[in-house]
Amino acid sequence: MYLLPHGVVLAIRLVNHEINKLRKKRLLIALDGHSSSGKSTLAKDLSTVLEITHVDSGAMYRAVTLYLHEHNINLDDDLACQKVLNEIEISFEIIDGVSITFMNEIAVEDKIRSMKVSELVSKVSTISCVRKFLVDEQRKLAESGGVIMDGRDIGTVVFPHADVKLYVTASLDIRTERRYTELIEKGMNISKSEVRDNLLMRDNIDSNRTDSPLRKADDAYHLDTSDLDRGEMLAKSIQIIYNHINR
Repeated sequence: MYLLPHGVVLAIRLVNHEINKLRKKRLLIALDGHSSSGKSTLAKDLSTVLEITHVDSGAMYRAVTLYLHEHNINLDDDLACQKVLNEIEISFEIIDGVSITFMNEIAVEDKIRSMKVSELVSKVSTISCVRKFLVDEQRKLAESGGVIMDGRDIGTVVFPHADVKLYVTASLDIRTERRYTELIEKGMNISKSEVRDNLLMRDNIDSNRTDSPLRKADDAYHLDTSDLDRGEMLAKSIQIIYNHINR
């Protein structure tokens, strides 16, 4: 099980009553939002406290991107992309409390977080056959309920009838700082300006693509994490979910 930092555990003590009630619901929760807005961390934390499965849809797109890149597939050739999709099998495994992405039974978590994959993933996500392939895979993973999934079109396309939808945002400066810190901690040599430019590029592609663009679902709750620490983000989300389910 993914372990919450001590500070986050302390921050959610006030909502333990709500948590206990929500655990019994086996909810299907959709989280959408921009890159580095905090939605993946939030999804992991909610998965832990609500005892439901976390599916990182972004990791699935990154895994496909990695495969296409390593096999020199022309991203502008839809037919070539479609032909290799049946060669890709994506799965997740919890190792030492951390969710690790596997592609064809090989751990690829570090590779899919590289800047090269980050540069290509938004373009790959615009390819219709890739989106259809992964939407089908995502729906299979959630057939039995009790799932929280984060991405760009989860509440609008993948699970339009999710029990609860959250749309997570943060300012560009905050997102740049978060992403930069994450990459530096992984030993990558990169500047803040490069990170900022990459986020702007991905925002533009994600929000303006023809197929399933990033947008807030009409019935989603907006959560701005710019001024929230990790514990506050989790506690506020639990309160939103609890109030929605019990309205």
